[in-house]
Amino acid sequence: MQRLAVIDIGTNSIHMVLAEIGKNFSYTIVDRIKEMARLGDGTFASCRLSSEAMDRGLAVLKRFSLLAKNKGFDIILPVATSAVRESKNGGDFIKLVRKELGLRVRVITGEEEARLIYLGVRHSMDLSDSPAMIVDIGGGSVELMACTPKRLKFVRSLKLGAIRLKDQYLKTDPPDKKMVQRMEQAVSQSLKKSLFRKKALSLGSLVATSGMAGNLAEIIYLARTGRVLSQIDMAMIDLREIKEVEQLLRTKDTEGRMKIPGLDPRRVDTLYPGVLVLRVLMECLGAKQVRISDKAVREGVIYDFIQQHYEGLVAEQEIPNVRRRQILLLARRYQYPKVHSHHTAKLALSLFDQTQPIHGMGEVERECLEYASLLHDIGHHIQENQHHKHTYYLITHADLPGFSSDEIGILANVARYHRRGLPKVGHRGFKLLNSGQRKTVLGLSAILRIADGLDRTHFSVVKAVKVQLGKSLRLDVAFRYDPELELWTTERRKRLFEKIFHCSVELRPAAVTAKGAA
Repeated sequence: MQRLAVIDIGTNSIHMVLAEIGKNFSYTIVDRIKEMARLGDGTFASCRLSSEAMDRGLAVLKRFSLLAKNKGFDIILPVATSAVRESKNGGDFIKLVRKELGLRVRVITGEEEARLIYLGVRHSMDLSDSPAMIVDIGGGSVELMACTPKRLKFVRSLKLGAIRLKDQYLKTDPPDKKMVQRMEQAVSQSLKKSLFRKKALSLGSLVATSGMAGNLAEIIYLARTGRVLSQIDMAMIDLREIKEVEQLLRTKDTEGRMKIPGLDPRRVDTLYPGVLVLRVLMECLGAKQVRISDKAVREGVIYDFIQQHYEGLVAEQEIPNVRRRQILLLARRYQYPKVHSHHTAKLALSLFDQTQPIHGMGEVERECLEYASLLHDIGHHIQENQHHKHTYYLITHADLPGFSSDEIGILANVARYHRRGLPKVGHRGFKLLNSGQRKTVLGLSAILRIADGLDRTHFSVVKAVKVQLGKSLRLDVAFRYDPELELWTTERRKRLFEKIFHCSVELRPAAVTAKGAA
């Protein structure tokens, strides 16, 4: 089971979700944590993150990453949005997080943020076939997405976030009439400009995500029913109710807003501009209701991770052994000839086991031979000519968790010398090995050359090999069909084996009977 921690470094809040990805590639949220670090306070006026905001953000990230690791969530994916991406010193903050916590923060564009939000909503809500509009009103930006269950139709990222609007327009508490008019005019112009060319869209529904929308729903539901909203996700609120809350927020000062039932005290100064944006958007679209979703960037990152790592997740479930899994993932990445590669590995291991008294190698070398056999032809992905050298390059430059650099060096050289020239100290890759490693490469590549030669046509003509030990090593080759090309190739590939192990190799073909016996 893959365990994943996603951290969303927003303008207003920093969220973390801890998720477990199951065998059917669905996920379960184990825990959700949120802290309001207010990274965006003052950011949009100065175009810089304040030192206080960076300290708050770093402290929250430190707590979150420690919690995730203590719970066994080793994969941590932090993403940052508008406050960080628009700040002149956003790179300094990213560098500080990397230095202090070892976390690589991915700063995403507004369009990427919208795509991830869409993924989160699409997989958790039944969107109608007619286009739906999703709106996410954050602290720094507003993301608009027109979409169907299958795809995004258009995306807009607008600089209309709640903290940004507060800093730009709301200079007094409560704001005066001119401030409100100027803010509403700016919001209306921006939204109409973005939606003008899409006017022909027939929208089936409007969905609002973000903490702001969730808190608005909590206020409305409490006023409507007298009860606390038990589940924000899928709650439906009306334009009339939104206007009532907006009017309440606009006319009260901070102390008065704090007394509004259901209002999150941490949003006391930012909820009003966020609600205004939602109300103006609904009027532009002619929408009377909006459905709330508690899914956003965080859930989108999880689904994106599953999509991007699907093959690896499948392999992890199919192949628990991390080393074998990495080899097969590398082989699949470069479209290895599966049947030939596995058959060559089978023949190579059979030869290794039967000639063990001669070479004296053990399980470690046997494993290396198998993996080199599986990978020996991946160089074809680059070019057929000199593909053995391309194979060496791909293996040495691959990320192979579970393997040491020495093991990768041996593996790459064994695969590289499955054909053509014999290993020489003058060859760069071979030269990098010590004497013991070179001896291993010589022995294993000698076996791999024979095994690969025995499947020259890639049609598994040779079914098995029985080794007769003696002064002359005799290979009884059981085959179906015509093995002439396999035998011809193996005669030329056996020379390294004869040279390394000081024996002659004799090939003796033996046709397989109808019952499969030689």
